[in-house]
Amino acid sequence: MTDLLITNVRLLDPASGLDSQGALLVRDGLIADLGPNLGRPDVPTLDGDGAILCPGLVDMRAELGEPGGEYRETIASAALAAAAGGITTVAALPDTQPAIDDPALVRLLRARGEETGSLTILPYGAVTRGCLGTDMAELGLLHEAGAVAFTDGARAIGSTRLMRLALAYARGFGARIVQHPEDPSLAAGGAATQGELATRLGLPAIPAAAEAILVARDIRLAQMTGGAVHFAHISTGEALDLIRRAKADGLAITCDTAPPYFDLNETAIGNFRTYAKLSPPLRREEDRLAIVAGLADGTIDAIASDHQPRDADDKRLPFAQASAGGTGLATLLSVTLAQVHGGQLPLSHAIALLTCRPAALLGSRAGTLARGAAADLCLLDLERAWKVDAGTLPGKAQNTPFDGRALEGRVVGTFKAGRRVFG
Repeated sequence: MTDLLITNVRLLDPASGLDSQGALLVRDGLIADLGPNLGRPDVPTLDGDGAILCPGLVDMRAELGEPGGEYRETIASAALAAAAGGITTVAALPDTQPAIDDPALVRLLRARGEETGSLTILPYGAVTRGCLGTDMAELGLLHEAGAVAFTDGARAIGSTRLMRLALAYARGFGARIVQHPEDPSLAAGGAATQGELATRLGLPAIPAAAEAILVARDIRLAQMTGGAVHFAHISTGEALDLIRRAKADGLAITCDTAPPYFDLNETAIGNFRTYAKLSPPLRREEDRLAIVAGLADGTIDAIASDHQPRDADDKRLPFAQASAGGTGLATLLSVTLAQVHGGQLPLSHAIALLTCRPAALLGSRAGTLARGAAADLCLLDLERAWKVDAGTLPGKAQNTPFDGRALEGRVVGTFKAGRRVFG
């Protein structure tokens, strides 16, 4: 591996509290040193031109297409999109075809990530066989094979009994159960959040309370079992209030959200705009504001891309029949930075939600600029403006709910183990 000195950068590492001008030295794929006055005439040098150098982003929730959904996205195409978004580590959802309910598939996903040369894949294991919600998978064997946590992906674990058993079993080896918090019986067949807009558009609706109802149940189950629950893509203020109280009570409850839920509200579905049909659906403005507040006060532990690739045929259908989901890898950082530019989040806190905090939840050593850590790095121009244009995004899938969105702040370089993989 070639050594590299990246100079003239603002070093930003929320894990250590570092925020200062300086340089960073890469040696043998690792961070050898960082700080001011690191000039080494015998080392190749890259001038960072005053940009921010932070850890490579850690995305704790993404569909990668493979296996079985290669027409939507492949690991190779997802790796390209991730690199363009400054992401160097991704936790991959298991609700694929076949589902990641076999230890061999966990090992395969990890190996496929290494093959890309730009992306570490941390696989989730399925909670139930086939992610079908009936029979529990072999969680212990999946954990031994390298599964970082357990989830049925975009499918809620609807059975109270099964969720209780999974929490109790996973507790034995310190693992989390990651829940899609939406009561299945209330959400079945729905396409938008229940309210005036859904009624006016004549769309089958999902009550926003479907989220809080399942969150309340699982908090109670965590209390019963001592298990750890992580709630994915939280989108309502009511659910967030429940999580806030559970944390105050000392329960092992964590959560994340995704950029659509703090940057968009239900009006984005407009005149049946299927790119903005998501799961969970976009919410009312008061819920969006509650999510922003949850990010700022620390109730929300991480921001994930919630990358859900769909092809054109998935979306070129009447709104109620179109597939839910939006791409998120290439836009994750820039949409988050809109909260920084708007004054809602300090920069260091925003970067923490994308790096060290999700890394800690996943048990990963990524997300830091510590000496001796892998040189997985993101070089960011905080002021560079650009516009999201569906059809020109890196990667295979183009179904972005942010199509046409003007953004400020863009990745200008991504490094994996010290090797530049984007920019």
